[in-house]
Amino acid sequence: MKSVLSERKTLHPQDIERRELPSADGQAVRALAREICTTLAAQPGGVGRALTNPALAGHIDRWSTELPGTVREAMRAPATSAGATIVSSLPLSDDELGPTPHSWREAVRWSELDIVMLLLARCAGEPFGWQGQQDGRLVNNILPTPGHEDEQSGASSKALLSPHTEDAFHPQRANLLMLGCLRNPDLVGTTVSSVRRVVLSADEHRLLRTPTLPILPDVSYGTGHERHTAPPLPTIWSETLDGTADLTLRYDPAYTPLDDAGPEFRAAYAHLTAELERVCVTAALHPGELLLVDNDVAVHGRVPFTARYDGTDRWLKRVNIRLPERRRRAAEADENGYGQRIVAPFAGGARPAESARADAVAGAGWDRDDRGSVEHS
Repeated sequence: MKSVLSERKTLHPQDIERRELPSADGQAVRALAREICTTLAAQPGGVGRALTNPALAGHIDRWSTELPGTVREAMRAPATSAGATIVSSLPLSDDELGPTPHSWREAVRWSELDIVMLLLARCAGEPFGWQGQQDGRLVNNILPTPGHEDEQSGASSKALLSPHTEDAFHPQRANLLMLGCLRNPDLVGTTVSSVRRVVLSADEHRLLRTPTLPILPDVSYGTGHERHTAPPLPTIWSETLDGTADLTLRYDPAYTPLDDAGPEFRAAYAHLTAELERVCVTAALHPGELLLVDNDVAVHGRVPFTARYDGTDRWLKRVNIRLPERRRRAAEADENGYGQRIVAPFAGGARPAESARADAVAGAGWDRDDRGSVEHS
C-alpha cells in the first residue's frame, strides 16, 4: 500500500508564518560568507576543497556569532501550529548561479552560497549531514535529474513527491529542515502538512501511537539495510494521551510496509493521510527565500512539474539541523538507524546523553549503489 497526496485534490491554503530578514542582515550574511571563502582559499587545497576542509566548521562556529541577533531571531524554529516558516529575503542574483546542474554531483562545485546556508543553519541549531547521502556533505543540492522523473525522490519532477518526515527511519533525523531557494521559475510548490492541525478519533490516536510497523530507509541510501533489524515504530505520540498541542509524528508512507498491518491500523493510517491532505499548505518559494520545516511536527513533499533540463530548472539547497534543546522519545536511543551514520561537526555542544546516543547509533554503514545519487526531500 502506497499513500501519496492526491494530485487531483484542491489544496486548502492556510497561512504560513513569514519572517523578513532585514536587508542589512542579509548583506551581513553574504559578506561573512565571502570573508570565510577568502580565508579558506588561502589554505591548502584552496577554494575547491573548502567544503571538505576541517577548518570550515570552526569558521562557521566562530563567525556565525558575529551576525546580528535579528538573524538568529529570524532563523528560530517555526512558532505556529503549521510547523513551517518562510524567511525572506536573502540577497541573491540569478547571474551568480550559473546553469542549474542535472545532478547533485554536478552541483557540488564550490559555492559561496553553501557557506551562506551553513551560517544561517548554525544560527538555528547544529547543521549535520549523512555519510550515505551526497558524499556526506552538510549542504545538499535538490534539483531534477534526467532518468529519475517518476521516482519518490527529490531528483524527480513528473511524480508527486509523497509528504514525509525527512529521514523518518532514523532516530537522529533532523529536528529542523532548511530549504533555500536559488531558482524556481515555475513556482513549483513545496507542500507542508502539520500533525497538530489534524483531527483524529480516540481510537485512531490509540492505534497510531502503538508501535506497529517499521519505516525503511529511502532510495537515496542505497542497499544493505536488510541485514539490520527493523523495529516497529509509533506513527504519532505526545506527552499527553489526549492532546494535540504537543503531538509529533514519524511518517513516510512510501517507505512503510502498510500491507503488513491489520485493517484497523491501515484505516487509521489512511485517515491520518487524508487529514494531512486536508490541512496541506503549499509554499512556492522565490529565489532568496528559505523554508524552515519542523521535522517533528510537519511532513513535506512537492507538487509535480515538468523539468526543462535547459539550465533554468528549480534548484534548492537543503540543510538538516539538530536542535540540542529538543528531546525525543527515550525509546529511540535503542534504535540502530539501519547502520546509517551522521556527519556532525557542530555537535560539540551536544548534551552528554545525546552524544552517547550518537555513538550508539553510529554503527557500520551499509553498501551503496548508484541510487545514492538521488534525494528523498
